Order: sequence, then C-alpha cells, then structure tokens
Amino acid sequence: MTKERRAESSRPIDARMLRALAHPLRMRMLELLQADGPATATGLGKRVGESSGTTSWHLRLLAEAGLVEEDSERGNKRERWWRSVQESTRMRAADFIDDPDLAAPLDIYLRSVIEHRYQAESRFVSELPRWVGEWYDKAVFNDARLSLTPEEAVAMSAEVEEVVERYRRDARPGDHNVIAHWSAFPWQARPEEPGTSKSE
Repeated sequence: MTKERRAESSRPIDARMLRALAHPLRMRMLELLQADGPATATGLGKRVGESSGTTSWHLRLLAEAGLVEEDSERGNKRERWWRSVQESTRMRAADFIDDPDLAAPLDIYLRSVIEHRYQAESRFVSELPRWVGEWYDKAVFNDARLSLTPEEAVAMSAEVEEVVERYRRDARPGDHNVIAHWSAFPWQARPEEPGTSKSE
C-alpha cells in the first residue's frame, strides 16, 4: 500500500462514526478487520464470542456509518465478506466535547480505546514465551512524567507521529506486526502537605 493510499485511508472520526463506535463489540470488530483483513460475520463471531447474527447486525451498523463495506471481491450469495473502509481512524475529543448529545458516546469510545490498549499489551505479556527469542529485549513499555505547556505537548506528539510515519511501509519478509501506543495527557499532582498526616 502506498503512502498516498494510507493518508486517504486514515480518516478523522465524525459524529456519525462516533455514535457507531460507541460500543465495545463494534470497536473490537473494526479493529479485527483493520488488523487482520476482510472477514465474514461468522468468522468475526468466532473470534469475539458472539453469534453470526449479532456480528452481522453490528457490521450493518458500522457500514451505515461508513466504517466498513462489503468486500465484493470475496464470497458469494451465501457468504458475505466485510472489510474496513480505512486502515485506521483518528479523533479529536475537542470536536465533540461541547456537544451534550455526544457526551456519552465520546466517553464510551475513549474508555474502550484505553481498554483495547490494555488488552493488547496484556496479550503480549501472556504470550511472552512465544516472543522471547526475538523480542525479549526489544519490546518497550515506558512512561514519562513531564512538565509541559499544552502547546509543547502538541508539538511533542507531532514529532512522535513524524517518527512513526518514517517507519511506516509495506510489509516485508521477516516483519512482525507491531503495535505502537502513544498518549499525552495532563494529570493532577496531589502531593502530601507537611503536617497533614499524623504519625502512628
């Protein structure tokens, strides 16, 4: 896939998409289609532990939001295949934060994103024995506490995204699928004040 195609297939989430994605199962199904390629409702159902009727219904909702489409190059009249319309999605909470009708979908979506990240990292830890040969000293889980202005945080994130883009290319023999997570958000420090605790 060319870089031009990648840029086209990474789309910002709009309100319609956000409402469709405000469901953990639909997010998981879209994630599987983006990561593993086209699939049937039956195949997705086996992977997510749901019936094909349930996954078929959710696929139609994702299709109505423009997130997935029927893969006309596969399947037949009895077997419908689905694919993700885009390689990835991106969103800015600021686009929805002032709309009270989207407060609940936004909350569900963001919490699901965090949960999916945790699941992906937890899965790697659970499967560590299979990766230990090549990845035992390569996988990285880091965090950093910084003092930044909002503008500096935006600039830093942009630089990280530029680095990621430098490494984005078509798959080659010997490659592994690698997930790179990145977050930058504020947190409130709550230091203990002198004299506020009693000695035991």
